[in-house]
Amino acid sequence: MSKLTYQNVTMRFGDVTALDHVSFSFEPGHVYGLLGRNGAGKSTLLSLTAGWRHATEGEILLDGKSVWENPQALQQIVCMSDGNLFPTLRVKQGLIWYSRCRPGFDMEQALRLCGKFELSLKSKIHSLSTGYGTIFKLIVAMASQAPFTFYDEPVLGLDANHRDLFYRELMEDYGNNPRCVVISTHLIEECANLLDHIIVINKGRLMLNEATEETLARGYSVSGPAGAVDAFTAGKALYGAQSLGGLKTAYVKGRPEGETAPAGIELGKLDLQQLFIQLTNN
Repeated sequence: MSKLTYQNVTMRFGDVTALDHVSFSFEPGHVYGLLGRNGAGKSTLLSLTAGWRHATEGEILLDGKSVWENPQALQQIVCMSDGNLFPTLRVKQGLIWYSRCRPGFDMEQALRLCGKFELSLKSKIHSLSTGYGTIFKLIVAMASQAPFTFYDEPVLGLDANHRDLFYRELMEDYGNNPRCVVISTHLIEECANLLDHIIVINKGRLMLNEATEETLARGYSVSGPAGAVDAFTAGKALYGAQSLGGLKTAYVKGRPEGETAPAGIELGKLDLQQLFIQLTNN
């Protein structure tokens, strides 16, 4: 089974260290969430993965071979951000060129998705709106059928209907051709139920690398009237809390260990987005 491995990957821009000795792997058969705050190093990681930049230190290996200046390896990797290589072409012409660059490109799927998203084949790529520019990149990435497919902020500029359509098409596509799918996004709440593995990069360093189930098992939520929540969580270690009016939700570290919630208090699962916010707040 192919594996994309990051070994002590470091990227410096002058005095700024964007990535600091990051090591982990991506494997087929998973939908990963690549999460991090602005400036955490996610985009740098993707640019290195796509072969647009060379790491200052460390290596990115596909099946043990560096992806840098390795056309055979890079044929197996697609990042949706590279969907603007032919900006002066019309959409259909652009798809034809991509089909020539990507041996596994599914033109039938690409044209079907253009119809579903109502993307005109006659439109010039550089004249597309932000939303439709994103849609074009999504279609290119999905139809490429690459073993390692990276989506970078995949719903940027999309309205609610198109976002929902993308998530449905993504999971249908993954079901038809299971491979490694990586979603780098700030809208964690929207796609949390799609992700089976979480990678968190914080300030250039790997902070978390584990199955989503393990991440959510790190704690639980306690919701109800603020006073009752405070009393129930007194002495417990917290990730953080949110208040709205007289109601409060606290995020408790650990497991309930058979505790029974008093009347008016509700125990629930951790919310992935809120957990991410609390973990990366410092």
